[in-house]
Amino acid sequence: MSTQDYTDIQNAAEPSPAEDAAEQPQTADEPNVETLQAQLASLATAYEAAKEQSLRSQAEAQNARRRAEQDIEKAHKFGLEKMVNDLLPVVDNLERALAAIDTSNEAFAAVIEGIQLTHKSFVDALARHQVVAVSPEGEPFDPNLHQAVSAVPNADVEPNTVLNCFQKGYTLHGRLVRPAMVVVSKAP
Repeated sequence: MSTQDYTDIQNAAEPSPAEDAAEQPQTADEPNVETLQAQLASLATAYEAAKEQSLRSQAEAQNARRRAEQDIEKAHKFGLEKMVNDLLPVVDNLERALAAIDTSNEAFAAVIEGIQLTHKSFVDALARHQVVAVSPEGEPFDPNLHQAVSAVPNADVEPNTVLNCFQKGYTLHGRLVRPAMVVVSKAP
């Protein structure tokens, strides 16, 4: 027998390291491939759930910030609403005073001018704060802006047309503060 044959026989008798690992029984401490794959799948599922929860939390936080910003903006815009409601009767009274004064009497000229200037400065101040008058004479009736006090039969205009405005309405930044008190036409 040659040395080559002897080496081949010896190598054939010794198990290779891969065969040795395959032949050895697994101990309880070493998990098998199926267990590792199951754990990997479980971890992947948990990762995806955590990722989704993180995205939801971020979106929820962003929505909360946006709502807070909108609330602050509305508070700035409409914070004057109560004060405007308290001041509108003053404008109404100035307009009534102008309508009641006899403009033909020269003795009242200075008083009329003073009331007109006061009224103008008051209306201009309200306009600077986005308070706009709603005086809808001749326009179609809009229940969002007008309050009908009465309906009068009138064949000259279409039904639901504002004929007369008793009291002007006002809006603050486009939101109705006080509706206009109007008389509306109806079919005869």
